[in-house]
Amino acid sequence: MCAAARAGGGGAPAPPRPTRRGQAFDLALAVFLASVSGRYASIAPALHGHAWHWLLVLVPFVPLPLALRRRFPLAVLWAVLPGALLVRHQSEDIAYSVGVAVIVAAYGAAAYGRRPVPVLASLLAATAGLVVLFGDAKLPHFPNGVIAVLVLLPVLAVAYELRMWRRRVEEERGRRSALEREQLAALERAVEHERARIARELHDVVTHNVSMMTIQAGAARKILDSAPDRAREAMAAVEAGGRAAMTELRHVMGLLTIDSTAGDGDPAATADLSPQPGLDRLDALVEGVRQAGLPVELTVVGARRAVPPGVELAAYRVVQEALTNTVKHAGGAEAAVTVEYAADRLRVEVTDTGGRPTGAAATGNGRGLLGLRERLAVYGGTLHTGPRLRGGYRVKALIPWES
Repeated sequence: MCAAARAGGGGAPAPPRPTRRGQAFDLALAVFLASVSGRYASIAPALHGHAWHWLLVLVPFVPLPLALRRRFPLAVLWAVLPGALLVRHQSEDIAYSVGVAVIVAAYGAAAYGRRPVPVLASLLAATAGLVVLFGDAKLPHFPNGVIAVLVLLPVLAVAYELRMWRRRVEEERGRRSALEREQLAALERAVEHERARIARELHDVVTHNVSMMTIQAGAARKILDSAPDRAREAMAAVEAGGRAAMTELRHVMGLLTIDSTAGDGDPAATADLSPQPGLDRLDALVEGVRQAGLPVELTVVGARRAVPPGVELAAYRVVQEALTNTVKHAGGAEAAVTVEYAADRLRVEVTDTGGRPTGAAATGNGRGLLGLRERLAVYGGTLHTGPRLRGGYRVKALIPWES
């Protein structure tokens, strides 16, 4: 399991980093609006003979935060809006010049804001502020030649923003497509690797059964004349081993394909053929985890019964994977392992009380859950994982006796 599966959450995506061209455009726009506002404030009739000379200094600074409107859209809006309202409170004649800066800041908040609720609240505040700014504003009279420029500038600004928006959409679409292809390729590699590992382990199980059949058949041949009763017992053991081997083969028939021409890089060809662990090794596994610093309690419910070797191995791997991830992602927690021999199935459940991720959490590759599900599906089993209501995490496997 990966850390994201246990965390179960995340924040809003970070905004894309502004390009140099966009930053230059915002800086030029802020300087232009500042110069226009300062120029108009210096000739406003309401300020002649007025005592508030500091207002002449404040007005040009109101639009300057627009230079950062792509990186901090909401902060810029809330920096421009109070300044504009303060200017409007002192003089209605220059409310129009700073009102344009509020409009640009509101557009930036709508275009680049990432959190819907703060953006909506900020736009409502900007709307109310614009109503106040332009309610009694005395709009200036421009010469006819200037009007064409004033109309053309917003059109060019909107066209530029639309072009940048389309470019960002295309770039984001390309990144998502590349990420999807990488994830699909990683998933396919994980499936092939896990199938090869399952095939290797089943090879060990079948080899064990066939070896026992060979030994029992040889013994039966030698004592067939001298001890026929013991020979019949040996042949019965041969029959039981053959049935077990056929059961294992039927489980994977059509699901796993082993390439007989695999080279040195094939996991199945270079695998360690040592015997695989089963439920009888759970005590040793739990004890090893305890020595690593994780308190673990092992509980066995129901009468023990004969379990197919492949099922034993799958159950062992579930416990091993779950405890390993508890050590990684829940430092300081306590764990409990329950193995229940029910009438129709084997239930294996591992729970923990929750804790903090350790330094080993970053080493996971996210293939643990995929591997366990692939392994259990071979025997008709299912895997359920997720956080517990009382805190912590649960991994539960259900494996039917007959798939």
